[in-house]
Amino acid sequence: MKKEEKLRLGISIGDLNGIGSEVVLKTFEDSRMTEFCTPVIFASVKILSFLKRHYKLSINFHGIDKTSQILDGKVNVLNVWKEPVDINFGNEDPKIGGYAIKSFKAATEALKNDEIDVLVTAPINKNSIQADDFKFPGHTDYLDQQLQGNSLMFMVTDELKVGLLTDHVALKDIANTITPQLIKQKIETISLTLKQDFRVSRPKIAVLGINPHSGDNGVIGKEDEEVLKPTIKELNESGILVYGPYAADSFFGSDTYKSFDAVVASYHDQGLIPFKTLSFGKGVNFTAGLDKIRTSPDHGTAFEIAGQNKADYSSFEEAVFTALEIYKNRSEYKKLTKNPLKKQPRRIQKREES
Repeated sequence: MKKEEKLRLGISIGDLNGIGSEVVLKTFEDSRMTEFCTPVIFASVKILSFLKRHYKLSINFHGIDKTSQILDGKVNVLNVWKEPVDINFGNEDPKIGGYAIKSFKAATEALKNDEIDVLVTAPINKNSIQADDFKFPGHTDYLDQQLQGNSLMFMVTDELKVGLLTDHVALKDIANTITPQLIKQKIETISLTLKQDFRVSRPKIAVLGINPHSGDNGVIGKEDEEVLKPTIKELNESGILVYGPYAADSFFGSDTYKSFDAVVASYHDQGLIPFKTLSFGKGVNFTAGLDKIRTSPDHGTAFEIAGQNKADYSSFEEAVFTALEIYKNRSEYKKLTKNPLKKQPRRIQKREES
């Protein structure tokens, strides 16, 4: 952590036709947020001033053209572009997608160069971001290429944490994608993440089956018997407390998840449907497994309500606090591995509700 400085929290603006800019501005309209961090929004003062007026918000910006001009106590806006932008709320637009990627790339570069400490990304539209110089399904895949490590989509709240063996993979390809090597990599990443980023000293991890009823002993597919179970056994023998595979259909409804520090789902919807059902509005998407910290809210662009001043910013605010807390936990973990007797820090206290 930088001495005598607040953590610099970078923000990519996301799809300007969606609700991303609204939740960003509403989060930092409360000046108390700058007591926790120094926000740096990668966009343009001109477009954010327009959005501020549109949403009738009272928020002041400190416009800058380079990170050396960042000021504590201000909502900094780094001008990634200066030309006018035509916003049409609710519409999918490749031009707007291009500005989302300009913002995201600039913020990622600043993160790589330690000009910001953590990154929080506002939602993008996966179709409109596709371009000759950006052919990635989303934020995570690009960050995996740019930053060190092996990325893992980790959906988190205080009560529930869900990691994915496969994320943006077509359903028909899942069984062939899940290999012993992949399982080991993802579960080892989750185990380390729970220790260094969430202060869980001895994590217990549950794994959901690939097939219905975890294959019913091979009757409904053999992947659980031949791939998951032997790999889980190997991981246990290596000292990681991992259990399963559990049948996914009853795992969350029976509250079994409450007995574990994290749950590993085999594929995207198997994990995200129950996660969002149980925690929507409070959940955070954390990209685990990298040497840098990135979080985002647990929702998308919500084109259907964009521009209507209806967006709930609580998930984005939660993503901000989670990024800051992970940074502090990880920094302390590194110190503790060198000096095990050093006392751990207290949890960040979120601002009181108005």
